[in-house]
Amino acid sequence: MSLCVGLTGGIGCGKSTVAKMFQERGACVIDTDEIAHRLTGANGRAIDAIRAAFGDRYIAEDGSMNRSRMRELVFSDELAKQRLERLLHPLILDSTQAQLRQAYPAPYVVLVVPLLFGSPDFLRLVQRVLVVDCAESRQIERVMRRSQLGEPEVRAIMARQTGRAARLRGADDVLHNDGDLSGLAGQVAALHNIYSAMSAQNGD
Repeated sequence: MSLCVGLTGGIGCGKSTVAKMFQERGACVIDTDEIAHRLTGANGRAIDAIRAAFGDRYIAEDGSMNRSRMRELVFSDELAKQRLERLLHPLILDSTQAQLRQAYPAPYVVLVVPLLFGSPDFLRLVQRVLVVDCAESRQIERVMRRSQLGEPEVRAIMARQTGRAARLRGADDVLHNDGDLSGLAGQVAALHNIYSAMSAQNGD
């Protein structure tokens, strides 16, 4: 695969929407959140290790990780958060690399990693970093609308992510998602052409 683009952005910025737009144009999209959900789903590869590390109370009746209970724990206990990350990170990385090997014949790969700037192993997999950006007030509004979280909880999640200014400093490309979907689609189309050309050039 000639080109792998790391797609990141804060919660509520529109990463999933952007990834879908790239996929519709023929890119191979690998989403690390989806991989994590599979690993922690009913009888997923990570479940036995989660049970051993955290106990049965963090496993739901259907055999999946109890997400709400685990979320409460890792937000209140930094050591528990690090323990969960150490457990999941190698499995997510392994699955990502396996999918990258199978990405041909897509023109390029979009690798969605919400915490890309804090993940050196994933940064090493990408040649460009694409940040989806919007105003913080818009992030809060979107997350509250789609979830059961209140503003303090959304702000707490945002505080644990790489800050907006730092994301923009680390970006090779930026998609601005404060407007409508047609405007966003136009930006994606322009980048798709650029990435396809870069990938073709690298493959020569």
